[in-house]
Amino acid sequence: MSIPRIDEDEVEQLPPDIAKKARALLLSLVRPHLAMAIFLLVIVVLTALFLVIGPVFIADALDNGVPKAVDGDPGPLIRAVAAFVGSTIASAVLAFTSTRLVGITAQKVVYRLRSRLFTHIQRLDLGYHERSTSGRLVSRQTSDMESVQQFLSYSLFDTALALFEMTFIAVTLIVLDVPLAFVVFLGFIPLFFITKSAHRSQRNAYRRTRTSIAKVIVHFVETMGGIRAVQAYRRQPDRRGTLRDEDTLYRDANTDALRGVAWFAGWTRLVGNVTQTVIIIVGAWLVIEDWTQIGVLAAFILYLRRFYGPLDELVQAFNLYQSASAALEKMAAVLDTDPEVVEPAQPRSLPAHSAHRNSGTASAKDSASHDASTVGTPPSGRSIDLTHVRFSYGDGPDVLPRFDLRIPAGEIVALVGATGAGKSTLAKLVTRFYDPSEGRVTIDEVDLRDLDDAQLRSSVVMVTQESFLFAGTIADNIRIGNPDAGDDDVLAAAAAVGLDPYIRNLPDGYDTDVKKRGGRLSSGQRQLVSFARVFLANPDIVVLDEATAHLDIPSERLVQKALATVLEGRTAIIIAHRLSTVEIADRVLVMDSGRIIEDGTPEELISGAGKFAQLHKAWRDSLV
Repeated sequence: MSIPRIDEDEVEQLPPDIAKKARALLLSLVRPHLAMAIFLLVIVVLTALFLVIGPVFIADALDNGVPKAVDGDPGPLIRAVAAFVGSTIASAVLAFTSTRLVGITAQKVVYRLRSRLFTHIQRLDLGYHERSTSGRLVSRQTSDMESVQQFLSYSLFDTALALFEMTFIAVTLIVLDVPLAFVVFLGFIPLFFITKSAHRSQRNAYRRTRTSIAKVIVHFVETMGGIRAVQAYRRQPDRRGTLRDEDTLYRDANTDALRGVAWFAGWTRLVGNVTQTVIIIVGAWLVIEDWTQIGVLAAFILYLRRFYGPLDELVQAFNLYQSASAALEKMAAVLDTDPEVVEPAQPRSLPAHSAHRNSGTASAKDSASHDASTVGTPPSGRSIDLTHVRFSYGDGPDVLPRFDLRIPAGEIVALVGATGAGKSTLAKLVTRFYDPSEGRVTIDEVDLRDLDDAQLRSSVVMVTQESFLFAGTIADNIRIGNPDAGDDDVLAAAAAVGLDPYIRNLPDGYDTDVKKRGGRLSSGQRQLVSFARVFLANPDIVVLDEATAHLDIPSERLVQKALATVLEGRTAIIIAHRLSTVEIADRVLVMDSGRIIEDGTPEELISGAGKFAQLHKAWRDSLV
């Protein structure tokens, strides 16, 4: 299966049914809290009911309570006033309770969404991450998540309350006076078309805001990540100019969105004011003609103010809703992306090593687990086979046109060749960061597509030239190779690769913070930490992708010594431009255009007249 090529902005493009998927995502997040959601819905309904019923008591007080109080019977007036006060207090208590519970529930929903998104992003294959950018994914977890959180925490309750309040008001208006209610409902006709038009335009505007802010974050993350290059080449004005352009797009998108909000708010208020004016005129005429009562007219005016008050709140909530909806669509698009390198439905295990087979007690699962107690015990390695493999990145040309290779267990193989020869691609196939377009890659005759992912990752470890270290202590960074390893095992791993003396000279020893990206350590020391991780992980197969490319001569010699320890008893693939690294290999493969053009021991190829012999002679001459 080939990896589809995706343009730079294609990750941001949304499928036509993304709104439906976003709603389904929200429902799946709310479902575990369904009981609380139903309880909150009941509270919202009761709150709206108590808010709406107040003017009814005022109308009763004006039409019945006041006349009877004048006649010497204050009871109806007192009861109407008490009922009004009671409904006001009840609505306040319910509003406080529901706001607090909505906030708590919203935080739980957002927490679940953030966890699900983070977990899924880590599951996505390397191809997705190479096509996308870290800045966009950061935008999903930050600005987009904040938009969803703001709507759920602050606007969702107000929106639901406003909708129920408007519904109850509409029903109450019909009960009070049908002709006046008919006049009010005529104003709903333009409101319907205004809302429909605003919804469509605002959705597009806020989708633009989410995309544009993602580009701003992408640019910022890239600039800060490459700040050394920016400062070294004095590219600050260029980066600032690019950020200004991206910020301009974000500003324009927000301006269009806010212009739409202003348009929607202006038209709704205009309709509301016109409707209220018509109600006052028509209602006064009905009172004069004795077709309705003054209390009913007063209640209608109060209800209209309350009706269009929630409508104003809906306008503001509509703003947050559109932003949150666009943000949720972006996150739904990420969650809807399936990894192209998928775990097997019925995973197989690697066969037990020969020593385990003789004991008859160890299972395949045992052969994949690397307990802290086995640290430093070399495994016997595993065989690697690439059979009829063809691979291309998306619709591009074949990087490996047709490739066959067998690496016996315990053999150290060096891959040599010009940039673009296919060496790193081969390494990515062996580590299953990609699947071949055709053919199969096997370890001990088990296809990697069928191999349990946890066992694959414990059996095959890759070390790159980047030597990425996380913020934290040196011990914690070494322990990444085996999170269950004890302190003694960490020390043993560091000592095995020659890192222990340096660490002990640091002020805090193994508890020294390596700082951002391991900036406190040199390139050689960071690479030794990577090798200590491998030693602690105790894998069967080690893949080194130009692991010594950025080292100086003293550091390289130190790393070379550590390599001999790390690779002992393991199958290894070493990709190297420095031929000094190749000297420890049992076998050298020279690659060109995705094919093996030379294959032999280092001594055999050096003594020949081929490509490797030429490279080796040029390297020797450079040392003179």
